Amino acid sequence: MFIAKSLDRFGQYCTLMWQSLSIPEKWREFFKRYLDEMYKLGIDSIPLILIVSLFIGSLCTILIKLNINNPLLPRYAVGLTTREIILLEFSSSILCLILSGKIGSNIASEIGTMRVTEQIDALDIMGINSASFLLLPKMAGLITIMPFMVIICMATSLFGGYLICVITGIVSVDTYLYGIQTMFIEWYVWFALIKSLCFAYLISSIAGFYGYTVQGGSVEVGKASTDAVVMSNIMILVVDVILTKLLLQ
Repeated sequence: MFIAKSLDRFGQYCTLMWQSLSIPEKWREFFKRYLDEMYKLGIDSIPLILIVSLFIGSLCTILIKLNINNPLLPRYAVGLTTREIILLEFSSSILCLILSGKIGSNIASEIGTMRVTEQIDALDIMGINSASFLLLPKMAGLITIMPFMVIICMATSLFGGYLICVITGIVSVDTYLYGIQTMFIEWYVWFALIKSLCFAYLISSIAGFYGYTVQGGSVEVGKASTDAVVMSNIMILVVDVILTKLLLQ
């Protein structure tokens, strides 16, 4: 029963994605909504990214210093390990898990409210492809802006580690800076950006699906918003494992 229901929901998701990826009827309106969504979903999230990244970078540096306290290890290992953690996981996977709570719930609740108030039905009656009109600008906007948010997260996290070194002196600043430059692998940055594109699609499409297919009233909209965040997080973790295996093998 559970498998049949899951397959049915997956089929509905694929059908909705096929409808939403159609060519926009009015490009001017599409680009207007596309820019609005980039600002609403991306630019508005930058303060959250800065705060979280700053403290995570600081915590990574402190914890790594406490756990790598072996005279056989070079001092610059603190900066090197902090950089690898940030590039490989935090700046893409963990950041997207955090943002899915903000962005995913926003998308699901907005579209869900439009569904229960029959605004989507009105669009369908007017002959407008409501799936493309509502979902495509959100997906395109988030996919476009997410790599820039990841780059901001990388820079802010590394700066957080630098700042904690300046304030506390747990590692000398020169040693930390040397560590984050030592044995740098450029592919790790591209790896994080590729993952962020996939995660941005998952967050926007899954949240849009749960909002678009909600039935009932305000209580169901809240439940759909929660389900969208949970499912987005699960899929991010699953895809993270797959991409890590494929791209870092």
